[in-house]
Amino acid sequence: MLERIHLAVVQQVDKQGSLTAAAAVLHVTQSALSHTMRKLEQQLGTEIWRREGRSLQLTQAGQYLLAVANRVLPQLDLAEERLGQFAQGERGSLRIGMECHPCYQWLLKIVSPYLSAWPDVDVDVKQKFQFGGIGALFGFEIDLLVTPDPLYKPGLKFEPVFDYEQVLVVNKDHALARVDYAKPKDLDREILISYPVDIDRLDIYNQFLLPAGIAPRRHKTIETTDIMMQMVASGRGVAALPRWLVEEYAEKLDVVPVRLGKHGIAKQIFLGMRETEAVIDYLQAFMELARGSGPGGGQGSIKS
Repeated sequence: MLERIHLAVVQQVDKQGSLTAAAAVLHVTQSALSHTMRKLEQQLGTEIWRREGRSLQLTQAGQYLLAVANRVLPQLDLAEERLGQFAQGERGSLRIGMECHPCYQWLLKIVSPYLSAWPDVDVDVKQKFQFGGIGALFGFEIDLLVTPDPLYKPGLKFEPVFDYEQVLVVNKDHALARVDYAKPKDLDREILISYPVDIDRLDIYNQFLLPAGIAPRRHKTIETTDIMMQMVASGRGVAALPRWLVEEYAEKLDVVPVRLGKHGIAKQIFLGMRETEAVIDYLQAFMELARGSGPGGGQGSIKS
């Protein structure tokens, strides 16, 4: 019969590269581990590994078992963690994944009242994932995903929490600061600053520049919003950010927002979760708080 230890062995051999290293991680002897897996192969009637020289190569059955292990073991770990928290009288832990760099400031405004309302729930925030935000949800690395780009997959649920407009941000003395809206051609001599994400996930490229066949003179990436805005305020480049965020920074820096195109770029922020966990009270409470806490008092959508 397939047991948790079998999945753990296959996963660790794949991670560590050998039975010896896997045995050390799992705190068993190599002989005991080898015996366990040989017995499983006999029960299944198929090999899990083939030895090639000094290395072990997974067979087709082994590859399937590894995929099962990578999917099931995180669920079991999370279940044990949650049950342990319940036994201690705790609600649990809310792990939030961020695929929206500028939303971090918005999130901070929600976390404070949420922690006050739910003192027995811990909050953790992750911004980097091995297989992206959707993979982190499926892999049980996170419980909620904050993203402007939902990917509707079976088993996941996404809800919009607020609207916003993506705008160009320039120094207040920049020539574009005085126009009604920017055109793609206006950026062909500019240094465009963005967060370090794939270009196909940047709205200024896929909804503004690329359809017009335009590229900026140079594209550079900066991880933090503060430094990005300081660079723009110093005339070192232009950026594309949510209007609500630019207006906040405009109160302390020499930057102004400029509409991208005549009609602007309208966006939404979504919260994603696993459908099976939509009934968890502290997850629902966060969703409700987020829906009522849009930046700028919820005035983030495009106005004509």
